[in-house]
Amino acid sequence: MPQQTIIPAGMLARLKLFLALSRTMHGVIDMVTPILCALLWLGSLPGPGVAGLGLITVFAGYTAVYALNDLVDLSFDRTRMAHTPTEFEAEGSLDLDSALMRHPLAQGALSLKEGIIWTSAWAGLAMLGAWLLNPVCLLILLGAALLEVVYCLLVRISPFRTVINGLVKTAGPIAAVLAVDPRPEPLFLGTLFLCLFAWEVGGQNIPNDWTDMDLDRSVGARTMVVRYGTTTASILSLCTVSLALILSFWLFALSPLVFSGLHFLLLTLSGGILLLLPAFRLNRKQERQQAMTLFNLASFWPFSLFLIVLVKLMA
Repeated sequence: MPQQTIIPAGMLARLKLFLALSRTMHGVIDMVTPILCALLWLGSLPGPGVAGLGLITVFAGYTAVYALNDLVDLSFDRTRMAHTPTEFEAEGSLDLDSALMRHPLAQGALSLKEGIIWTSAWAGLAMLGAWLLNPVCLLILLGAALLEVVYCLLVRISPFRTVINGLVKTAGPIAAVLAVDPRPEPLFLGTLFLCLFAWEVGGQNIPNDWTDMDLDRSVGARTMVVRYGTTTASILSLCTVSLALILSFWLFALSPLVFSGLHFLLLTLSGGILLLLPAFRLNRKQERQQAMTLFNLASFWPFSLFLIVLVKLMA
């Protein structure tokens, strides 16, 4: 019998820490978004070479950028941990971003050197893949990384850094479209940008900051929720996720794929369940748990759209 390779438990535990640094459980869900957008514009599956290189590049890029966030925010995260150490639960959080461990660098589970090596390795792989797909994709990747740094540095300066976060989240999907077609329709790209930007602001950034509202207030962080209060934040969240859902219909209509009434019904149901319903509940109750629910459910919205597109392609 062939000898079975057994990975030591210690190695698995260390790998888990690195995956926590890159928030891989949430990141993998986010990685579906650029794939969705490429398929929507192309209207078919790309060639195996582009598909394989694209998947590797997407994984490497998201892994690097999420880890970069924790590297730049290290000092701030340590300050927050000193104020409320119980908020930095080790694992098992209901928040997708904290499912493995929250900020392993700030907790000392990983060293700064380890974090830099991990981030740099994935960033190098992502840059190589982006260049091979389309040099413009490399510029977008570098721009997104720079904006991520600016986003982190503005934590105590401006609540409008959420705009920068929206730009970062739309960078990957736009690059994915350019990877499969260097000259896409500007109207499609514009609709794609606005749709995902609205989803990120209302379904991700605001509810995620809401869950840390008290902690952020104690350390001087300036978020939309801290600066303008829960009522304004909940209204803004509801309006932006509603806009995202409306724009998703137009995005599907611009695709070369011809979607039926059933597909648009599924699109309506996914937006209602994952975006509108939890946003309405947050607007009505304005509780931390409702914010976390909106964040978690909204995280799966692009994945639900991907499933709709996949069903259409496989039909």
